[in-house]
Amino acid sequence: MRNKTNRTLYHIMLWLISILFFLPVFWIFLSAFKSKDDLLAMPPKWLFTPTLDNLVSMFAGNNFFKYLLNSFVISLTAVLIALLVSFLASYSFSRFKPKGTNFLMFLLLSMRMVPAAAVVVPVFLMYTSLGWKDTHMGIILFYAMFSIPFSVWILKGFIDGVSIRYDETALVNGGSRFHIIFRVVLPQVRPGLIAAFIFNMIFVWNEFLFNFIIGGKKVSTIPVALANGLYTSKGIDWTFIASLSLIYTLPLIIAIYFFQRYLLVGMTFGTVRGEV
Repeated sequence: MRNKTNRTLYHIMLWLISILFFLPVFWIFLSAFKSKDDLLAMPPKWLFTPTLDNLVSMFAGNNFFKYLLNSFVISLTAVLIALLVSFLASYSFSRFKPKGTNFLMFLLLSMRMVPAAAVVVPVFLMYTSLGWKDTHMGIILFYAMFSIPFSVWILKGFIDGVSIRYDETALVNGGSRFHIIFRVVLPQVRPGLIAAFIFNMIFVWNEFLFNFIIGGKKVSTIPVALANGLYTSKGIDWTFIASLSLIYTLPLIIAIYFFQRYLLVGMTFGTVRGEV
């Protein structure tokens, strides 16, 4: 009886903590359906007459759908390229074990830990000299490059968990190396691929600095649109911020909801394979 009570209290505590962390997001969602007066009212209004004017005004904007399309195209393309390269690199590290593998893995992860502000100037100069600034391919390749180190680190742990005897059996039976990689190993590390996909999508979807500096008007994504539309002649446009934030966060919330179990496995880097 005591254990059951403790478990119930533990679950209640988890729910309270979850609700506490979700309240800012919930407030943004509510704000998207408030008029400006209701949004800025003090004390805050929990009961109000919902309106769709904010969303209608945002959708009617000249560039909203361009920003949204750019976010989807750039994020999906960059992450898929990164996953393909990372999966092949992870397989090589796991199976062929080149000299200095641990050091190379450390270097790859260290690249991801470098502060963005430390490299934004050389990247800008490089992109300007190569003519890649304000091009879709340029920004996609940059995000793919930035997503590869973390993906390699995740996927190598999963591939290490796949017995090398699968490879040996396939080779003995006449299977090619590509057959082993894509038909034998890949299905067994699907949770790792999904986890890496979600983690990198979150990064690319939210990234602002490099898109603002090396992106330009043609390839601007929603974070840049949010910054550009932040101020009007009357001050901060809170209704625009609320409505755009609603549309901006929904895709990630939906993706995380459906793939949350893979994120849990991804955060353990393959140590609990078979749990999914």
